[in-house]
Amino acid sequence: MNIPFVDLVSQYTSIKDEIDNAFYSSLNTGEFIGGDSVRSFETAFSKYVNRKYCISCANGTDSIEILLEAFGVKKGDEVIVPAYSWISTSESVSRLGAKPVFVDIEKDFYCIDANLIESKITPNTKGIIPVHFYGQPANMPQIMAIANKYKLFVIEDCAQAHGAEIYGKNVGSWGHAASFSFYPGKNLGAYGDAGAIVTDLEEIAIKCKKIANHGQLKKHEHSIEGRNSRLDTIQAKILLVKLNYLNTWNLKRIKNAKYYNTRLNPSNIILPSVRENSKHVFHLYVIRTKRRGELISKLEKAGVQTAIHYPKPLPFLECYTYLESKQDDFPVACSIQNEILSIPMYPELAKMQMDYIIGIINE
Repeated sequence: MNIPFVDLVSQYTSIKDEIDNAFYSSLNTGEFIGGDSVRSFETAFSKYVNRKYCISCANGTDSIEILLEAFGVKKGDEVIVPAYSWISTSESVSRLGAKPVFVDIEKDFYCIDANLIESKITPNTKGIIPVHFYGQPANMPQIMAIANKYKLFVIEDCAQAHGAEIYGKNVGSWGHAASFSFYPGKNLGAYGDAGAIVTDLEEIAIKCKKIANHGQLKKHEHSIEGRNSRLDTIQAKILLVKLNYLNTWNLKRIKNAKYYNTRLNPSNIILPSVRENSKHVFHLYVIRTKRRGELISKLEKAGVQTAIHYPKPLPFLECYTYLESKQDDFPVACSIQNEILSIPMYPELAKMQMDYIIGIINE
């Protein structure tokens, strides 16, 4: 049996007619940039997240960087980020000349440890970027309380958590603004790069819209210098179709995660935990084991693809050596880096496939 880490073909097949119609409608109308479909997706997605404004853009990394620029982040500023994430979270800070300040993660949930944030705040701190990691919501009530106390902005990085909730409230609706990626493998994925910004702040929404579109709201009226970061019309049409299925797909992910949890033998592995009063949407199903290399090899030989998210904590990537971080500064992140392993997780994953994977792991 061969089981891919992500099976995007099966997802496409399940909604083939709708996707094909969306794709060919652009070919037949010649609408490829902007237009009603992009505006329709922005409206639908802002409603889904429960925010007033949605500004689509080219990808998730752009959405973070555009937001930071809109909040006025500049050289000499500091922004607090988790020590474990994809590099988009931190590089967006650095590329504006600011300094990413890393905070260790929670040992059970892998999100930024809110209890450690205050110790990293300085007079130069401007904001916090919590990442809802692997589909697990960060501790937003505590993070927002800290941000309000110190008058900091909060940008939620929701790239891995479309549809996740904490205390019944959607991720993306807690902070002052939020970033989303629609990379193909995400819970809500396009068929190429795509991203979005959501916020309730009109001033931030206008700034983001200008920055993403060459500094203009109307063509040829450039009030600032911006960039070219637009959502393609074809991707907008595809996302509009897929948004209708997101909640159903997330429920299937949750069901699959529960199946794994009840059948995997926890004696030699650590299973994912779910934060109290939250809805974890399992973008990834991540286990931990001290025998990771052996397990990867056994799964690979059996035709099961796995992945590591991610091989190193951010502070120890080559590009951040200038920060001179020490492992003692991030004990949790450093303790899990050689143990975490992502196994197949997607809505279309069949019980037979999961039984096959479970059997290999338990053996």
